Amino acid sequence: MNEKLLRQCPFMHTMLILTVICGVLSTIVTIAQMFLLSQVVNAVFLLRAQLAQTKVLLFLLLTSIIIRSALVWCRETVSHLGAIRAKTELRQNTFAHILRLGPTFCKGERTGELVATLSEGIERLDPYISRYLPQILLSVFIPSLIALTIMPFDLTSALLLLVTGPIIPLLMMLIGSCAQKHIQQQWLALSRMSAYLLDTIQGLTTLKLFGRSVTEQKRIERVSDNFCKKTMCSLRLAFLSGAVLEFMAALAIGMVAVTLGIRLLNQGISFQIAFFILLLTPEFYRPLRDLGTHRHSGMEGKAALQRLFDINKDIDMLNPLPATEQTTTSGLLSSDTLTINFSDITYTYPGNETAALSHIQCMLAAHTCTALVGRSGSGKSTLVNLLLRFIESNQGVITVNGFPMTALSLTTWRERIAVVHQRPYLFFGTIRENICMARPTATDQEIIEAAKQAGAFEFIQQLPQGFDAEIGAQGMRLSAGQAQRLAIARAFLKDAPLLILDEPTSNLDPISEQLIRQSLRQLMLNRTVLVIAHRYNTIVSADQVVVLDKGSIVEIGSPAELIQKQGAFARLMMKQRGARSQI
Repeated sequence: MNEKLLRQCPFMHTMLILTVICGVLSTIVTIAQMFLLSQVVNAVFLLRAQLAQTKVLLFLLLTSIIIRSALVWCRETVSHLGAIRAKTELRQNTFAHILRLGPTFCKGERTGELVATLSEGIERLDPYISRYLPQILLSVFIPSLIALTIMPFDLTSALLLLVTGPIIPLLMMLIGSCAQKHIQQQWLALSRMSAYLLDTIQGLTTLKLFGRSVTEQKRIERVSDNFCKKTMCSLRLAFLSGAVLEFMAALAIGMVAVTLGIRLLNQGISFQIAFFILLLTPEFYRPLRDLGTHRHSGMEGKAALQRLFDINKDIDMLNPLPATEQTTTSGLLSSDTLTINFSDITYTYPGNETAALSHIQCMLAAHTCTALVGRSGSGKSTLVNLLLRFIESNQGVITVNGFPMTALSLTTWRERIAVVHQRPYLFFGTIRENICMARPTATDQEIIEAAKQAGAFEFIQQLPQGFDAEIGAQGMRLSAGQAQRLAIARAFLKDAPLLILDEPTSNLDPISEQLIRQSLRQLMLNRTVLVIAHRYNTIVSADQVVVLDKGSIVEIGSPAELIQKQGAFARLMMKQRGARSQI
């Protein structure tokens, strides 16, 4: 896992090296500091030296303290700056990866869990990157350096340190293997709690209408209690681990101190050397104790990091052509005329055995309107997702003006597509910002003109702040018809040659539907249009109807031709008319 992290954040190699160098230099200065301190104590208390005789040693001791403090500050600064940069890059890279994966990936994930990973999860990487990772290396270098320093002075003490030192990491691994499982469960509980909270807030209106507020509150309480239990269990293991490690370290230091004391009484070692070794003994065990302290926080970061890597798993992405080919192909689509051909297109969702689309053959001729018709689950959305390049077909090819669609970069292709969804998504912000998503460089006059063409200018002018009015998250302050007109204004502003409509007039009142239909008729002029259609009054104006059933095209032709054939299309229309007559 650490290798994956270093691959995603190459600069961390430099951060780790600098942190370890500062830590090792700080240890060297610490050794010098302890040696000077042992000399001062020996000179003052045993040799009865005066201040004048020890002032050089005291000056050197003070200098070593200052240098050590500076090195510790450098180490902390480098590690924290590295962690901040790593968190920033991981968050940006993961979010960019989610954007590349598109809505097909997000449909299989809980939004709250993804948000928790990108926010809380990445923040928990701070102690893992800034402390735990450098400490792994320092726990090897620092004790080895101290043992090698002591060895020329007293081989017995050095061997005693080297024998007792590995006991602490061994105990840490034994306890940590049990704690890792509980910390992963704690992180999973936190993610689920975040997902539940977001679902509850987003569905607050529904909960109130159905009187389920109390029930949902109890469910949140159960989820919160579960997270609390998992957290307390992890903390108990962390405290137990810390207590055991501290006890073992104290026991080891005591063993060395007793050994030195007995040898000092038997005159087997000088006071200065014994005192010097005694001062260095806690420094020998300190990195190992710090590793145990940081391990708990490190395991929390490791659990979050695993989830990040699951999101960033390697998949076959749609890669653009080299720059020369992109420029050439882009030039071929510089006109406003697009003819799209589906040739033997087959697509199966990962994990499914049945194909969502099977051997699709059809053409969207330039400046024509094609209605895509079929029952729920027939493959309409999958076909649109292929056209938008959220997914890529397992078989066959989609060509644009005779050239493979994949020959264009995603940016180049999507610049030529405008989409009006059945339920358009509006972001928190102003009306101007939401319309400008189609073309951020648009002028105020172009935005106003797009709003007029969409029939939205009148209601926008009636708002207190006009185009600068805040519309709330998901357009909560607008009616369904007003939100739809803003979506159409986006399409007008983008002015793309390919227009995809997902039955934009459904679920609207008759007056709003009529206004929007007028705007759509103007929007569809001189464009290649694909409409996911359910209503006959939408289908009847199409030049071509493609009828899907169980992922295959069962009929294709003009509305009049298909009605005369009395096939699948005619039966769908009869059922729709029968359903409407019963209302």
